[in-house]
Amino acid sequence: MGNGIVHFAEGISLIASDDTWIDSQAVHQLHSTFELPGMRRLVAMPGLHPGRAYPAGAASFAVGRLYPALVGGDIGAGMALWQTGVDAAAASPERLDRSLGDLDGPPDAAWQDEAARLAAAHGSHAAVLDALGGPGAGNPFAELQQVDGIEDAAAVAALGIDPARLLLLVHGGARGLGETVLHEHMARCGHDGLAEGSTEAAAYLASHAQALGLARANRALLARRVLARLGGGAGQALLDRHHNLVAAAEVDGVRGWLHRRGAAPADQGPVVIPGSRGDYSYLVRPLPAAHSLFSLAHGAGRKWSRGESRERLARRYTPDQLARTRFGSLVICGDHALRYEEAPDAYKPIDSVVHALRDEGLLTILARLRPVLTYRMRGAGQRG
Repeated sequence: MGNGIVHFAEGISLIASDDTWIDSQAVHQLHSTFELPGMRRLVAMPGLHPGRAYPAGAASFAVGRLYPALVGGDIGAGMALWQTGVDAAAASPERLDRSLGDLDGPPDAAWQDEAARLAAAHGSHAAVLDALGGPGAGNPFAELQQVDGIEDAAAVAALGIDPARLLLLVHGGARGLGETVLHEHMARCGHDGLAEGSTEAAAYLASHAQALGLARANRALLARRVLARLGGGAGQALLDRHHNLVAAAEVDGVRGWLHRRGAAPADQGPVVIPGSRGDYSYLVRPLPAAHSLFSLAHGAGRKWSRGESRERLARRYTPDQLARTRFGSLVICGDHALRYEEAPDAYKPIDSVVHALRDEGLLTILARLRPVLTYRMRGAGQRG
């Protein structure tokens, strides 16, 4: 494959290196995506992997049309990083586990008013209210991390990070609202997309904006619930970035619509690019560039599908073995099938992803973060 950018065809490119795992089905989906009317540019990140009809881990730029299917059902999914007051040197995974307890269900009485306010502010119904403030379906998580190495001390300090205290990384979205919005508009337009300026496009963008707001609020609510249980103070929100959305943009002097699905923004300041639950995460400063569609990888990206991960890894590990990582960190996940689906081996090594972006001049590394405890779900079979 070689290092740098691979050009499959005019308008389609992949940022990758020799040690980046790329699924051929995802490449096929890239070509199918480029056939959509109005599509001008597609850039795949090193975390590229197959999705439903269209790949995840890519950014696309279309003129005259926008495509709900290219954003997907997890509108507003993203990463939020918080500074906690928890002493990293004194915090054992087991003690943190006992402090967190069960975060699976709806917020308890102390948080109900806050959840109701958030739902009302973003036009959401009772079903969404019941889901706010928890991890939810798919691969959202709350992970306590320790600063493992710093490459730019001044930048890290400027963000408000105290290396002696744990950080909290929250990955999540708008819960069921995004899927509702997607299904509503796919029923109207299918895979044909929405004409710019149409009534249908305006309606989708309004619902999309609600989902973005709710997703950010949901991450903040989950973070605050975690911080309250840890007893380390109120904490401080350091950054919050969406990686599934569509927005008006200008690329090389052309106005159009930039879709990101599993692609972090490179034009909004520092971002965290997480690895799997048994790998590092990286805090990075993006270097925005038009040839990357002002985007970065949002994470390591899947190497195997969920079904394939269960089949392969059940032969190699017991569920209990997947509850502890190579770092000694804990993974809280009562759903044994999900442990296999989200196991470190099911994902690409984060170094291959971040280094490919760095070598292409798209980011600088500020710090490396090591997992201490990852919370997915306390009980079994509660994915929704």
